[in-house]
Amino acid sequence: MPNPNRGSCGFQSSEFEQEYDRPSKSQLKREMTALQKLGEELIAESRDRVKRVPMPEDVCDAILECQQIKDHEGRRRQTQYVGKKMRSLEPREIAEIQKTLDSWRGLSKADTAAMHALERHRDRLLKDDGALTELLAQHPELDVQQVRTMIRNARKEQAENKPPKAYREIFQLLKELQKSSAHHGEDDGRQDDENDSEDQYDEHN
Repeated sequence: MPNPNRGSCGFQSSEFEQEYDRPSKSQLKREMTALQKLGEELIAESRDRVKRVPMPEDVCDAILECQQIKDHEGRRRQTQYVGKKMRSLEPREIAEIQKTLDSWRGLSKADTAAMHALERHRDRLLKDDGALTELLAQHPELDVQQVRTMIRNARKEQAENKPPKAYREIFQLLKELQKSSAHHGEDDGRQDDENDSEDQYDEHN
């Protein structure tokens, strides 16, 4: 005769399903970090732009207030508060905000990949002196002392948890070098096209 209690442990299988449906702590942390970063991106925009972003009025007010705070500690606390307000938004509201920011920047997947590559290059410069040697070999026109000073200041900012002024300056420098290299490449390409055209012209004459 079958045992009616076999396999019964006093709970329903759905309890396990609910347990596994919950997001992991690491996933929740990633989502919180992403929303905090999104809030910081909004703070960095102009006041006029912030007012045009489709979001609740209380979130907008928190961002505008943060922009007015000059004191470092006060601004840090308000930035954290903005992140908290961002986490109260619905997914569709977050998607609308991100869509607006992306439309302003005209970011394509290629642009985003290039930006991440620059960020990785900057991090290498801060961690590995050999990366600076490579950079100088590629761009001998750079002021060695100036770049060394920027790197030293960025390392100090990170160690003392200061605003990332030099850290951002290094990114801008790398960005300008990338633009310059791309521009030279286009010039070389145009020159090659002109030479080809001249050769074709000579052949026909």
